[in-house]
Amino acid sequence: MEQVNYKKFYPTAIALYFTYFIHGIGASILGQYKQDFASMWGAKVLEDGTFDVSIVVSVIAALGLGRLISLPFSGPISDKFGRRISGLIGVICYALYLGGIVFAPNMMVGYMFAIVGGIANSFLDTCVTPSCMEIFPENGSVANLFTKFSMSIAQFALPFGIGFVATNAFSFKTIFIIAAVAIAIDGVLIAFLPFPKLENAQDDSESEKEVKKEKMKFTPASIALICIGFTSSSTFMIWLNCNQELGKLYGLADPSKIQSFYALGTVCAILVSSFLISKGLKAVRILIIYPAISAAMLIAIYFIRIPSICLVGGFVLGYAAAGGVLQLCVSTANEMFPKDKGKITSIVMIASSVANYTIISFASYLTKVGGATNGPINVVLLNIAVTLLGVLLAIYVNIQNDKIERAREVA
Repeated sequence: MEQVNYKKFYPTAIALYFTYFIHGIGASILGQYKQDFASMWGAKVLEDGTFDVSIVVSVIAALGLGRLISLPFSGPISDKFGRRISGLIGVICYALYLGGIVFAPNMMVGYMFAIVGGIANSFLDTCVTPSCMEIFPENGSVANLFTKFSMSIAQFALPFGIGFVATNAFSFKTIFIIAAVAIAIDGVLIAFLPFPKLENAQDDSESEKEVKKEKMKFTPASIALICIGFTSSSTFMIWLNCNQELGKLYGLADPSKIQSFYALGTVCAILVSSFLISKGLKAVRILIIYPAISAAMLIAIYFIRIPSICLVGGFVLGYAAAGGVLQLCVSTANEMFPKDKGKITSIVMIASSVANYTIISFASYLTKVGGATNGPINVVLLNIAVTLLGVLLAIYVNIQNDKIERAREVA
């Protein structure tokens, strides 16, 4: 068998990780500029003089709809035509989303651009995750965690960028435009850098079909794992997009600080998780531990209604909710279906997209009907419920995984 020099793919990995750096900005920046977009799109003015941001939360939810629409196609395209094609489609769509949404004249046009942004996300998912696991075959789970690390660095830096823009009286559109240009330049690099050969490339097409058919049989444990894609995404997406209103309700002077604490927690989680996995902790165990921590933190946030709890909660939820649970879920699923990494990544991300669209849409509804006082609290209760469901699913996956391992030992 031909020895592959994986070092030649390292520049490709850096370019791919950079797409997730931009994705980190794209996934959270709308939540930071809700008032600006609400004003631009003619939202209703509330009694306290602020704008009703529920229409902007609905647009944020459309990111999930875009992913949901495109993920059934992005995985097969990645597996059949190559990771590069999938990545380039993602880059082009992301540049369109970031560059277009700031010029949307109304909420409906913004909604369409958000759908394009969701499409971009799905094609990047089915390019970057399989590619990085193929570039670093001995450390696939850790390699995939660093996609989240790239996002977290961007989300940590974002508040400082927002502060710089505000201090210099630049338009709120500035960061969007810079990010659009940056990912377009990165796309040029991706177009020419080398990618690993697809693992499922075979001369015997019939043999390939047989292998795929066998590998894509779903067990209850794999279905539960896919459902964790839904619950883990719900936990951090709800918090990421709705924490500002909660901070205001609890009397936090500068709610934007929550974002920095959140991103710092995520960065810490990636580094700690990578270390623990390298020392032998199974990724499947983290799927229980971190959601359990998130649930406990959300319950504390519900009962302890003081300003500082939002900052503590931002760090803890950044660590435990956004600190790689979804990525480890995808990595575990990729290990279950090694010949169909693009497809299984799509399936898990479809579950994530359903969460992004349905849960965020429901959070938008709760925000609207609950108002400034009850809306944020109801959103926290929603987050507690979905996170506890994730804990139960992870317990089941771990029980089934232990049974399989004991059976292997006996055999």
